[in-house]
Amino acid sequence: MIVIGLTGTLGAGKDTVVNYLIKNEDFQHLSVRKFLIKELQKRNLPINRDTMRKLANELREKYGTAYIVEKLYSEALKSNKNAIIESIRSIGEVEALKSKENFFLIAIDADPKIRYSRIQQRGSETDNVDYATFIAQENEEMQNDDPNKQNIIKCMELADYYIENNGTYQQLYDQISIVLKEIKSKVNNKKKGQIYHRPSWDEYFIEIMNTVATRATCDRGRAGCVIVKDKRILVTGYVGAPSGLPHCDEVGHLFKKVIHEDGSITQHCVRTVHAEQNAIAQAARFGISLDGSTLYVKMTPCRSCAMLIINSGIKRVVCEYRYHAGKESEDLFNQANIQLDFINDEILSYQNQKLDSEQNKD
Repeated sequence: MIVIGLTGTLGAGKDTVVNYLIKNEDFQHLSVRKFLIKELQKRNLPINRDTMRKLANELREKYGTAYIVEKLYSEALKSNKNAIIESIRSIGEVEALKSKENFFLIAIDADPKIRYSRIQQRGSETDNVDYATFIAQENEEMQNDDPNKQNIIKCMELADYYIENNGTYQQLYDQISIVLKEIKSKVNNKKKGQIYHRPSWDEYFIEIMNTVATRATCDRGRAGCVIVKDKRILVTGYVGAPSGLPHCDEVGHLFKKVIHEDGSITQHCVRTVHAEQNAIAQAARFGISLDGSTLYVKMTPCRSCAMLIINSGIKRVVCEYRYHAGKESEDLFNQANIQLDFINDEILSYQNQKLDSEQNKD
């Protein structure tokens, strides 16, 4: 049995994660919020953010820090079914649950303005406040030295996994899928008595990049890209045609020949937007700054992508492999003082196809 705890800010997407795990992984849902609402109804008290916070603090002080989550964890044990416990908000709750077997804590966060917009669209009476009140209420919940009271910042710091949800539903689903895959691997290895190799941060994000790449729609190179800052994912991208246009996998490639200065000819598919370009475009679309971030990608970016990376403020590029035509990009990164690292020193190239000129495409 796996029990996942969910912590994070209001409107970050916790409900979306819960629904995904219920629908796709058959998890049962156990919610601190629902527990508190039932208690407030028993006491004939109004149901809103303030009353829920006050009741939660009261119960923790009276019965112990982990009173609520222990009740929920007992429900999970009775059913012997994978479960997700939502709305974990105090340090004491985290510490109590982390002592349980096969428990993992996931933190969900997003930009405050994006989160406020989401809760307004949700239309819940308990969340019907103006933006200033929303921020003020959040500040009260974010940090508290008393382990019995809500301290979302510390809970998020103690999380085993962190998800930044500023993008699309699909990007969030991709991140959940990756995290759940790693959790299952840890649990299975533990059952088998295997020694678990914890990946480095670079290995971790490269693995995420490879999962993102499975969404790519051009079989010449299903590449993905992940952009990270302070060990948090900002955006992802993969190779594919512009939104709404036909993909290579659907209608075939759109090849163009390029004649070089030395007379050689290469052939390129120009139907797709590169993974790096799509990730940077996602950041622009949702107003996410990439300044000082790290980009993870399959192989050395092309010249066009390299120039976009430089102008986006990205300071480090990590490639799983070298690209056979990547020398020019390597020189650009060197001139721009961007750190370029390779996980493997192996050189990758596209599958060769002879042209009329007997030259090969790249």
